[in-house]
Amino acid sequence: MALTSTHPGYTGVAKTLHWTILALLIVQFVLAWAMPDIHRDTQPDTLINLHLSFGALILAVVIVRLGWRLIQGEPEPAAGLTPRERLVSHVVHWLLYLLLLVGPILGWINASWRGFPAVVFGLFELPKLMATRAPGFGWTGDVHGVLANYLMLALVGLHSAAALYHYFVRRDGVLQRMLPGQ
Repeated sequence: MALTSTHPGYTGVAKTLHWTILALLIVQFVLAWAMPDIHRDTQPDTLINLHLSFGALILAVVIVRLGWRLIQGEPEPAAGLTPRERLVSHVVHWLLYLLLLVGPILGWINASWRGFPAVVFGLFELPKLMATRAPGFGWTGDVHGVLANYLMLALVGLHSAAALYHYFVRRDGVLQRMLPGQ
């Protein structure tokens, strides 16, 4: 069970991991939109390799973030939030964590299925999760794309809109709890 933090905001480590994940996601989406469509005969090029590398990095940072959250705990919810707001916040955060884990893993599975070597920034190769063209796994790339392009963007948008709502409309300090230097 996680410890409960008595600090009104998030720790510096939690903030750093949060904003690092956001920066990595921005890079990842730019790479995804810039890289070529992947078809049966596509060979991984620089953009595809970078996309795989950043996916692996996102997966690693999210695992560290979840580990930190389990060890350090999270601050108490901001005062003044309704039970419904707390529930929605909790659900959105855990859905984001789930997608940040499942998305890269599906991408890794799909790379293995396609026979793409998952070489992380030219430093080391991730192990293949399955044999090339293993039956029953051709769907992983499509689901990876749908989860990232639609559900992830929708949840990040909802999360961002809620943070801005709390900052500009409610003025209740919710966003400040995650801002650097607060």
